Amino acid sequence: MEVHKGSNLIPGVPFALASAVLFGATPPIAKLLLGSVDPVLMAGLLYLGAGFGLSAFIVARRLTSVASSEAPLTRADVPWLAAAIAIGGVVGPLFLVFGLARTEASSASLLLNLESLATMAIAWVVFHENVDRRLLLGAAAILAGAVLLSWQGQGVALDLGAVLVAGACLAWGIDNNLTRKVAAADPLVIVAWKGLVAGAANTSIAFAQGAGAPEASVAFACGALGFFGIGVSLVFFVLALRHLGAARTGAYYSLAPFIGAVLAILILAEPLTVRLVVAAILMGIGLWFHLAERHEHLHDHRALEHEHSHVHDEHHQHAHDGPVTEPHSHRHRHAPMRHRHVHYPDLHHQHRH
Repeated sequence: MEVHKGSNLIPGVPFALASAVLFGATPPIAKLLLGSVDPVLMAGLLYLGAGFGLSAFIVARRLTSVASSEAPLTRADVPWLAAAIAIGGVVGPLFLVFGLARTEASSASLLLNLESLATMAIAWVVFHENVDRRLLLGAAAILAGAVLLSWQGQGVALDLGAVLVAGACLAWGIDNNLTRKVAAADPLVIVAWKGLVAGAANTSIAFAQGAGAPEASVAFACGALGFFGIGVSLVFFVLALRHLGAARTGAYYSLAPFIGAVLAILILAEPLTVRLVVAAILMGIGLWFHLAERHEHLHDHRALEHEHSHVHDEHHQHAHDGPVTEPHSHRHRHAPMRHRHVHYPDLHHQHRH
């Protein structure tokens, strides 16, 4: 038996927080463009900006022969990715659009916080990720802060629109967990496909509803915002999934509304409110619970053969023919191993408790 001390908080947590920062920055900036473009069409342009921007980066990487340490998508990944795109990129936006048309905006704002709950519940119940008391307390505090930020003094209307918005959150929770199944592959390719399909779906919905085409400068601005706020954000999200699993990544991602609210004060000169201060305290408490989490126990690694970007750490002790650079990617086999160390539900720790 080997004993290891360490933590996957690095780089998993920085990736998750970077994803939340970029996504949280998107709404206040997008608000500056809303008067010039239909909201649903803007959503399509944001996703298309992510898809085309990352696709251009992938093409440039190949044309310049820049080596990538990332593993390619495999045939086994295709069903998982296709399901994630269909549910999160097509069904989710459709449910949201039709739900928003049938319920109050205040109800929708509150209900959109269900995505993180759906992500965590599915990760826990369906995919058997470890979810302990500290994680639940932290997630509850973060979610309470997000709910407080979206509270507009009204309750949730229990109507068809509310059900559809909740269905959209469930779709995105499923999407997050399905994406985790392909997180070992190149995140640029994963997110490029997501952006192109989701963008095409949202754009088609907008034009079907009679939206007019925006000016070229506005369309370009939306695309550029989407590249960073959706595309790069989701790349960081996929990288976080590798190290933290879906439940923890989703919890950190819930910080995005707070980040958006803070940036709205700086960019749009919106007032600093008591509600924002209380939300900051709640989210700070939740973040502390997560950062202080230490999950450690004696566990077995079964024999496993897979491909992903890695360095030669305690889980990757294999020989190479000739020199290699790190990180690198190739098909490799893990021998059975039993040891104890601090760990999270990453690519190598997907065991039941």
